[in-house]
Formats: sequence, structure tokens, C-alpha cells
Amino acid sequence: MSTRTTALSAATAALAAVIALGLTSTPSTASTSPACGTVAAPDTRVEHTRLTDPTVTDILARSGFDGVAGAVRTAVCDAGSSRAATAAARLAGQALWQRAVDRVQGRGDAGGDLPRSDDRPLYWARLAGELEIARVAPAYRTWSEDARAKVLAAFDRSSRGIESAAFARGESGRSRQVLASGFDPFTLDRNIRQSNPSGATALAMDGRVVQTAKGPVEIQTVVFPVLWEPFAQGMVERAFLPHLVPGKRDVDTAITISQGRAGRFDLEVWNGAHRGTFPDNDRVSVDETIPIPEGVPHADPQPQWTRTTLPVEAMKAAAPGTFPVNINRIVTEIPAGSTAPVTREDPTPGSTAVAGGGGDYLSNESAYRTTALRDALRADTKQGHIHVPVLDGDASGEPLADMRADIVAQALDLVAAAATS
Repeated sequence: MSTRTTALSAATAALAAVIALGLTSTPSTASTSPACGTVAAPDTRVEHTRLTDPTVTDILARSGFDGVAGAVRTAVCDAGSSRAATAAARLAGQALWQRAVDRVQGRGDAGGDLPRSDDRPLYWARLAGELEIARVAPAYRTWSEDARAKVLAAFDRSSRGIESAAFARGESGRSRQVLASGFDPFTLDRNIRQSNPSGATALAMDGRVVQTAKGPVEIQTVVFPVLWEPFAQGMVERAFLPHLVPGKRDVDTAITISQGRAGRFDLEVWNGAHRGTFPDNDRVSVDETIPIPEGVPHADPQPQWTRTTLPVEAMKAAAPGTFPVNINRIVTEIPAGSTAPVTREDPTPGSTAVAGGGGDYLSNESAYRTTALRDALRADTKQGHIHVPVLDGDASGEPLADMRADIVAQALDLVAAAATS
């Protein structure tokens, strides 16, 4: 098959996926393609096992995202080659991301009665699509387990907004440009209904141009997994790196965002180089120094601490809202020459990081990785981390939509203030 024919095949399959992702079809509609068989016992991750929960089925049905898995399967089955399947999965992932952004931002059919602000349809639909890729057994000769891994990676990355984070170009009058990140839902073993307001914030901000007194602010966003291994493999750095390289960069401000503490926003000052033991969405625990993958610019030796360069005082003053805004300087360290951890304001010279202001979980790690990358590149971007308040639920654990809207609105004000201060 020629390169052009392969490209056309991929484009056709991807177009079918885009069309299917825009409809509310049942997964079984697309699952009977004669081009594919099914792996009898796929090796799935813990995240995928939660898809059978009736609450998840309800979330997908009430948002109109219950047809995504079948559409992804069709795109892979009909591609004709593993290379075309990778291309089709990438475009299907982009379509899923855009559909989630459009739903949250009020464009198109809501697909059901689930609040538009909800970030959960994207999370569960992505997992459902991944599970179909894990199960599918295409008939074409070029399929292999290595090909499956590439298709999965392409779908995952593009459905997180990473492939589509591109800014407008212009020689004069350029807007201030912000790249921000949020996270998937987590602690799902405690509450399967869990939403993550940082992910909802990312979906609400993606592609928006906010008009301020100091000019327009253009925002692009991505959403990261709550998984240790993709971070160790460099997902965070590779999402931010193209936008930070001096001489080529197209962002003025880069902000990582996650859910933090109850009842308040925290603007984190310090990020630590330690990852702690709290389990991720696959119930994996670690306890180690944050690993920096090969091929990622980094300082040698690896710093124990990185610091925000966001204008935190101006942000706090500029963004009053429903929740108080706190500038958090607290860290936990082992001082030089000691073996006992100490909690204090600001790290001391030569100390070993135990926890940054944002703790020792993936939120701190997202901030550490991006700011360490900034320092290794000697970029002068404004960078740091915002912890948004914990999103409460009702008696059943269902997230409070009004509270989520308040968090998202105030987070947007903080991001705009960061870009213009």
C-alpha cells in the first residue's frame, strides 16, 4: 500500500470516528465490524475494571458519550493497517477532546441531563475507548501488540488535549498566551462519582480568549492522568516542552492546576522532588525521588526544590471570589545534616524534599516537573501551581454543580490575573 493510500485510509477511518463521536449511538452498533475480532481476555488496568459500575454507565448515557467506545473500535477496525489505525485513533482522540470541551463550554447538544460543566464524561469515555482498543483484534496483517500499544498511546495523548494545544500566531498585537493543565478524577475507590474540578476548569478554559483590561489572554489546556507511570515516562514534560523552548516558545505563562484543600485556593510557592506513597488510579504506590526520563532537559544534579514564578500576590489581590485565596509557602524537608523531617515555611539550603506546598502526590509532581523544565531551559515564563478547592458532593456523592461552577469561574480569574500581572 502506498503512503498516500495509507494516509487516505487513515483519514477515512478517522472521519468515521469523528462522525460517530458526535452522535449518541450504542457501543454495540459499531462493535460488529467484520474487520475485527476480539481478544478473549485482555490485560486491562484497574481503571478499566470500574467501567462496569452502573454509576459509570449512567454518566456516559446522561452525557451522550456512551457511543464513544464503539466509534473508537470502528476507527481501528476499518483502518486497514497499524499505521492507519494509529492515525485514526489520534484523530478520534482529538474529536473526543473537542467534544468534551464543546459540551462544557455550551456548544452543541448536551447529549442528556448531566450538567454541562461535568468533566467525568471525558474520563470515562476515554477509558471505554481504551478498553475497546485493548480488546480489538483487527484482521489486517500489520497488527501486533506493539501496534496496539502505539494506537493506545495515540488515543490517550490526543484525548487529553496534548495534540491540539496550539496558539494563534501574529507579529503584532499578540495576546498573552497561557498553557494550563488539570487532572482526571481520582480517589474513585472512595467515591465512584468523583469529579475533579481541575479537569473541569481545563475543559472550560481550553481555546478561550479572555478579554482583560490589559489585552486578550488566550488559553490552551491539557488534562493529565492520575497515574505514576505516565509521569515517569515524561508525559508532563513532553506536553509543556514545545511551548517553553527559548526562541521558539509561544506561551508567556504555564500553570498546573489540581484539586487541593477544602474551602480555599492555594497558590503553591515551593515544589518538592519527592513522590509519596498515596496510590494512583491503578492502586499503584511509589516512594522515591521524582524520576526524570531520558531526553528531557534537566539540571544536574537534580534540584530538591523548584519555585513558582507566578505573580502570586497580584493574583491573590485580583481574584476575589467565593473562596479565599492563600499563598502557601509551607514545605516538609529534612534539613542538611539531619534525618528527621521538619515542616516549615520555605526550604533551607541543602535540605532534602519530603513534600512541597502541594504535598508529595501528582499535583506537586506536575508543578515540579514543569518548573524544573523551565529552569533547565532558562526560560523566563511565569510558572507555578494552583490548587483549587475540594469539590463537595451531595448525600449520594454526586458532585455539586453550582460549587464546581464557582470553582471554575474563580480559577479562570486567577489564570487571567497570572497572565496580565
